[in-house]
Amino acid sequence: MISFPSFLTIHPLILILLFTFIDGLLAFVGIFSLWMSDETFSKMLLALVSLSAGALLGGAIFHLFKKSLEYVNYDTSAYIMISGLLFFFVMERYMHWHHEHKWEKDNESKIHPTSMLILFGDGIHNIFDGLIIAGSFLVSVKLGLTTSLMVFLHEIPQELGDFGALVYYGMDKKAALIYSFLAQLTCILGGILGYFVDKAFKIFPHYLLPFAAGGFLYISMSDLIPEIHKEKDIKKATISAMVFVLGLLMISLL
Repeated sequence: MISFPSFLTIHPLILILLFTFIDGLLAFVGIFSLWMSDETFSKMLLALVSLSAGALLGGAIFHLFKKSLEYVNYDTSAYIMISGLLFFFVMERYMHWHHEHKWEKDNESKIHPTSMLILFGDGIHNIFDGLIIAGSFLVSVKLGLTTSLMVFLHEIPQELGDFGALVYYGMDKKAALIYSFLAQLTCILGGILGYFVDKAFKIFPHYLLPFAAGGFLYISMSDLIPEIHKEKDIKKATISAMVFVLGLLMISLL
């Protein structure tokens, strides 16, 4: 059994490759939904979204932003964090515009463009996940493990949601799993790119940590928390709120 102290001595590139590959395997989480009822799947998905929202919000503030202050002053880190938030906002708006524009021009096609848009967006998103994981491990193993956990908690509900959307838009379940896995593997590309770029320019602790914090803040507040608010049943809404707080506390106490 590997002890934690010896685990700390593993080369950062090996850790980056390992955890970005694990992230890639999360694409297959959708396979478990094949044996679930729609009601059970919906309940589980809402709980995972709530947990992910809390974890991303807590991780962005208590880990990534806080750690970035060891390298740059508060004002610089805050501006970079806001830049990250705005970048994710613009990217998401472009994705929605591209989908709507293309569908208006090609509305007689039997293949809904949303399927390819989901996969393309997921691939781009996972490159950034790989960059974030790489940058965190290059700061410290502990921060790398914490950040990887944040990414995993976010990816599980996202992959379940993407899988459901791909099937909804007509893709075969087996094909949906395979294409999702290929899109998810771009995380490894991001990890490798992040490692060698940092070796050449030494920029990650200064810029990527607060930038990633802004991205995680945006995902939590713009994409995940609104999904929690859609629940109308007071009992389910209360449980979702409790799971959200649990995710926030879990990450903040790590």
